[in-house]
Amino acid sequence: MAAAPSVSRAVARFVRRRRLWRSSDRIAIAISGGSDSVALAFILRDLEGVKLGRVAGLIHVNHQLRGADADADEAFCAALAARFGWPIDIARVDVARLAGERHLSIEAAARAARYACFADAAAKLGASVVVTGHTADDQAETVLLRLLRGAGTRGLSGIRARRGIYARPLLECRRVALQRDLLVRGETYRDDRSNLDLAIPRNRLRHALMPVVEQLAPGGVRALARLASLAQDDEAVLTKRAIETARDVVLSPVGPGRAGAIEIDARSLSRVPPAIGRRVLRGVIGEIAPGTAVGAVHLQAVWDLVQADKLKGKLNLPGLAVERRGRVLSVRTSGIEPGTPGTAGRSLSNKEGAALTLEVPGSVDVPAAGVTITATRRAGALDVKAPFGDRRACLQADSVHPPLSVRTRRPGDTFRPLGAPGRRKLQDVLVDRKVPRDERDRVPVVVDARGRVVWVAGVALAEECRVTAPEAGVVILELRAKE
Repeated sequence: MAAAPSVSRAVARFVRRRRLWRSSDRIAIAISGGSDSVALAFILRDLEGVKLGRVAGLIHVNHQLRGADADADEAFCAALAARFGWPIDIARVDVARLAGERHLSIEAAARAARYACFADAAAKLGASVVVTGHTADDQAETVLLRLLRGAGTRGLSGIRARRGIYARPLLECRRVALQRDLLVRGETYRDDRSNLDLAIPRNRLRHALMPVVEQLAPGGVRALARLASLAQDDEAVLTKRAIETARDVVLSPVGPGRAGAIEIDARSLSRVPPAIGRRVLRGVIGEIAPGTAVGAVHLQAVWDLVQADKLKGKLNLPGLAVERRGRVLSVRTSGIEPGTPGTAGRSLSNKEGAALTLEVPGSVDVPAAGVTITATRRAGALDVKAPFGDRRACLQADSVHPPLSVRTRRPGDTFRPLGAPGRRKLQDVLVDRKVPRDERDRVPVVVDARGRVVWVAGVALAEECRVTAPEAGVVILELRAKE
């Protein structure tokens, strides 16, 4: 039993060093039945003995995705709670139905369901902290995924050790060490076979890329986790600077009758470094419309409006209306609910690469190209061999991060065309496909919330969006002449 206490002591040091919780806190443990969360339960039972918090109980969410296997996971967790003498809150959520209703991938819907259940269960159990079993491996995978999607410092910060009521005390532990810990204790855990599904991007990275990282750079997982910690420190400084800048550039909220709006001195904001300016804008949006699905591409469109020589312009984003008049930039709630099909972004002119929001399902007019692009989602089997042609494209639904946006090309745009051996400059693809020079700036480019090019309308689909599992859902994009 020598190894088990050593893992627990390492976690205890991490909890104290990062001040994840106080000894008086009541801790609820999110448990799936997998090795990470089961090891976490045993470790926190050990930490109760050193007066490092008190366990309030376990939380288990049955996603109802894996039939008898999911029910067996639930039974395993309930039995473990009974062994420890802890209460357990079990929630059952039809994640497949939730994904369809909200037009989310299964992974995104499952995550949303879990955290909603965690918050409810914490209240029932009287817990002040909810802990999850995220490990150094999860941290490294998250950093790599975000790096490959072009994330900045904020994204590379990865998984936070503490955010709100949630704490992740295993972020410095390798998964193999936790499994070894359970083996020494003589304990078992459940295997989730969906973790072998290579249609899920994180699983592909875990099984195909991470072993290569470890082979090329032993200790690479810990190095990536360390990068996340360093990025968090950098992000904290940049965020602090953005808060200080906001005091100078954010004007008084607008007057009566225009609630839910903030005005900004755009001229002053345009003089600060982009890293600070974008964070100021993100903070403003978060203040007046918390939870609004505004991604990096939307934020860049607002920043472009701040810096534009033209002192007049408008943007419609999900749930937001942004307007520039002279030196004043107004950001207000638009009355358009985020996710309302076919509404957000319709009044935008698509000049100078400005982004138009394309909800799924929904449609958007692209005045610069004189066309309308529609997006629909289809579940179930699909004959993906049927010709879609230049004016239609079929994308694997879980390969894109909503909401989508439509814009014209920008300097530096690159993507991997379907069937191509690697990434190419969009400019070169347009030349190779013989798009006339005077039409290249009017070709609609569809990007996802990560800013990745997913379809160059009428020209090429991105290889990473190729349909591999139509039964998991597809998104169909169609280009139509504007009526």
